[in-house]
Amino acid sequence: MSVILSPFHLDEQLSGPWPLPPDVTLTPDLPSGSPWERMAVISTGIAGAVADSCRRGDVPVVLSGDCVASLGVVAGVQRAGVNPSVVWLDAHGDVQTEQTSTSGYLGAMPIRQLVGGADRTVPDTTGLRPVPEQAVTLLDGRDLDPPEARYLAQSQIRQQPVGPVAVQGPIVLHVDVDVVESGELPGLLFPASGGPSLDQVVAAIGEIRRNNQLAAISLACTTENRTSAAVLRIATALTEPHEQTPSPHRVSPSAGPAARDERSDPA
Repeated sequence: MSVILSPFHLDEQLSGPWPLPPDVTLTPDLPSGSPWERMAVISTGIAGAVADSCRRGDVPVVLSGDCVASLGVVAGVQRAGVNPSVVWLDAHGDVQTEQTSTSGYLGAMPIRQLVGGADRTVPDTTGLRPVPEQAVTLLDGRDLDPPEARYLAQSQIRQQPVGPVAVQGPIVLHVDVDVVESGELPGLLFPASGGPSLDQVVAAIGEIRRNNQLAAISLACTTENRTSAAVLRIATALTEPHEQTPSPHRVSPSAGPAARDERSDPA
């Protein structure tokens, strides 16, 4: 695995330590445009680094301060010729749009952007192709605004409690640390009570890694303390060695279009 650090929360660069030592740190010069335009530059850098890692047959692990970075992760996997499903652990739905959000928080929209909705600046800039709704699994999502609940009820996105899940084909595994019960992880930017325990989340991550073919991993450290014992346990669960289905970037040319997409995308 290679660790790629994007030390940003939305378009604000963060200082301080992170739970894993990075192999690559991405700190692009950002334009003086809108937040989405600035985040598009950040995500483009992530996509390029992820694609490079995937083409080497590696499984990249992207550390960031928000969930928007996942758009760059999925775009990078697609650039490397793999059409992944997405398994998403989060206390929140992340399916807002600028029209449905009462807070206007841009970090609450990335699943909606992944499947082709909400603001298209980052997807269009990175070359992200929409992921089919049925290829997205949201684990938890206990803290939903009414528009999010309505959208998920009529969409093909699968929502279920945190636990083992097996998905056909390669996956991008995205974990927002706030999926953990907020009482066990102090300092969360958006705490939500009533969630799974840290032990449950760590166990689920292990099962997901064992039962699925990983294309890439994304860890959103949405907390003021990115090196707390709880965050370190999550990071370790995502990266510790274990028996795993081989990387999809090593599949043979005969693997077929469900696993690989041979279209040539910009690097």
